[in-house]
This record gives sequence, structure tokens and C-alpha cells, in this order.
Amino acid sequence: MSSSRFRTLFLFCACLMAVVFLLRWIANATPAPDEAPAAAEAPVTVSVLTLQPQAVTLSETLPGRVAASRRVEIRPQVGGILLHRPVREGMRVEAGQVLFQIDPAPLKADLATAEAVLERARAAEAHARRAMERADGLLAGNAISRERHDAARNDLAVARATLAEAQAGVSRRQLDLAFATVRAPVAGYVASGLVEEGGLATPTSDRALAVVQELDRVYVDLRLPSASLAALRAAGAAGAGAVEIIRPDRQPHPSPGHLAFSDLTVDPGTGTLLVRVVVDNPGLTLLPGQYVRARVPTVVLPAALLVPEDAVIRTGSGHTQLVTVTADGRAIRQEVQLGETVGRRVVVRSGLRAGDRVVVQGQDRVPDGIPGGVAVQASVLEADDAPSFHTPQSHTPLSRTP
Repeated sequence: MSSSRFRTLFLFCACLMAVVFLLRWIANATPAPDEAPAAAEAPVTVSVLTLQPQAVTLSETLPGRVAASRRVEIRPQVGGILLHRPVREGMRVEAGQVLFQIDPAPLKADLATAEAVLERARAAEAHARRAMERADGLLAGNAISRERHDAARNDLAVARATLAEAQAGVSRRQLDLAFATVRAPVAGYVASGLVEEGGLATPTSDRALAVVQELDRVYVDLRLPSASLAALRAAGAAGAGAVEIIRPDRQPHPSPGHLAFSDLTVDPGTGTLLVRVVVDNPGLTLLPGQYVRARVPTVVLPAALLVPEDAVIRTGSGHTQLVTVTADGRAIRQEVQLGETVGRRVVVRSGLRAGDRVVVQGQDRVPDGIPGGVAVQASVLEADDAPSFHTPQSHTPLSRTP
């Protein structure tokens, strides 16, 4: 009997202690009535940026190959032994500068022969002219027949033709002698592969004596998708600006390029066409055959809204959000549609308007799904003060996002 009472008393005490601990836990978990509103309304500190429309040029990065603006193969017009070569490979030459000297001795002999033929033709023409004068006098006195007079006239015509032929022969030999001195037709740099002194120059040879390339200005040949040609022309008409060349060392070329030519034939195998960009080449930093990249302007957005990439929130469902601050100081998340990337900024295609205030720092402190938003304490930043807005002012890298 005493054992049953003791068990009942023990259970009663245990239940009483459990009720006491439960009440104390509920009392500690429930905030005081005057503290709960204050905690709920504690403002979140954020930094905001007011969106302002600005003109933005979008571009497409294409691979290209450098080519000399002018490339001239030097070939001899007369044959002979190369006596002298005053230039070396890699040397800059001016237009008209001597590159090779071909042995002129055989050509001088040919010229002397042509001059002798010319003197003989002159003598024959003078003799025929005097014979014609005598024939005219005799014909006036009926001393010779008209047939002999016609023969004298024909001899004079043949002598004059022979004289003209001899004069042309001399002119040709003089040109050949001048061609023995091979000169640079254009200013540029001598490429490798020069023929050595003592070699034989022949006009019919497949090998050029030298190659002169103009490199102070070069071409960059690009393969542009045919579907992008209309956008490229529209961007050029809208004043999209110059083409930026990226060298193989990933550094921008100091001089901008300009579109000079676009092919009118599309490659049926690749669906692309040739676009040529001309660019100044100070210091010869671009060399023929190099592969480079070119940022070609394709679209001009006259009033684009840009936000820093760091301000974008990407949800688990694949949507993109930005936190905006209303006029009454409440921060809310809203879905937006983003476009192209401009440096470290992103174009907002839809979801925001000019003048909206976007949170660029502290947006992760604003939870999603709260009706009416969250109270914030906002500090306004200028565009130049925003961390993601410090990008180069010229030749800004532009690219498209998927």
C-alpha cells in the first residue's frame, strides 16, 4: 500500500515539474509586447544606386588574322647575274630605293647594237628621201615613168617605217638597262627570303627576288556570320564607333580600327563572309599572319539601364531579381529580365524604369516573400562610386550573355 502511494506521489511531482519548465520556456521565448514591434521594424542598412539611362554600344568578339595593307613581290623584268644587294631582311625601304643591281654589261651591249641599227635606219631614210626628191623633179619633166616614181615613194615609206622600228628598239633596250636596277615600288619592310648576290635573276622564275610589305597600316581579316551583317551596317550608320583589336598577349591595341571592306559573297560551307578592318600599326606590334581578336560594334542602345553584376540575385529556380527601394523607404525584391554584359555591368531589359533605386550593397539582407517589403536605411551612391562601375571609359569590353 505504501509502495503504491509513493509511486503516485512521484508521478505527480514529475508532472508538476514538467509543467513548470514548459511555462518558463514559453515565457522566455515570447518577446515582451513593447520589444516585438521594435525588433520587427529594425531598418536594414543598404546602399542604393539611382538608375539613369545612358548610351551603350554592344559588340561581338570575332577572331581575325593580320595581313599587310600592301604586299608586293619583287620580280625581275630582265635576266642576269645579281651583282649587288644593298638591302637586308627586315629593313625598311622607301619607294624608289634600290633593292638589287643586275649585271648591266649584256644589256649595254644590246643597247649599242640597237643604236647601230638606228643609225643605219636613219641613213637609209635619208637616202630614200633624196631619191624621192629626184624622182619628183624627173617626173615633172616626164623624164621617168610614173611606175619608177611610185617605187621611189614606196622605198621612202619603208625607210621611215624601218627608222621608227629602230627607234623603238633603242627605247626598249634603254628600258631593259634601267630594269637592271631593281627598285622598291612601295615603301615598306623587306620580308625574309631575299635572293643572294651572285644568283641568277630570270623573269620567268616562280621565286620572287624579294617581298616588300607595308606594315605601318595593316588589315585584320574577320569572318563574320552573314546574319550579323545587317546589324553591323546599322551600328555603323548609328555611329557605333571604332573596332577594338585585342593582341595575342590579350592587351588592347593602342590604335582603333575601322571597317574598310566587306565581301559580297557568303561562304556556303560556313555561312560567313569576309570583313576587313584597317588599323594603324605604330611600333609594328601587329605582324602579318598573327591571330588576334576584334570587338566589332553591332548594336547601339541609346537609353540603356545598367546595374552592377554584384547587385543581381539569382534564385534557385533560375530567375534573376533585383532589390529596389520604394519612395517610403521599403525594400522589395522584384524579378527582372537581363540582357548583355557591359564590362562589369548588366543591361536591364525589363522590370525596371529610369529613376528606380536599386540596392547594390546589402541586398542579401532583404528576404524574399515579405508583403510590403522591408524597412531600410539607404545611402545613395553615385554611378562612379559603385564598385562595379569602375570600368575603362574607352574601348569597354562588351559581350553578349546567353
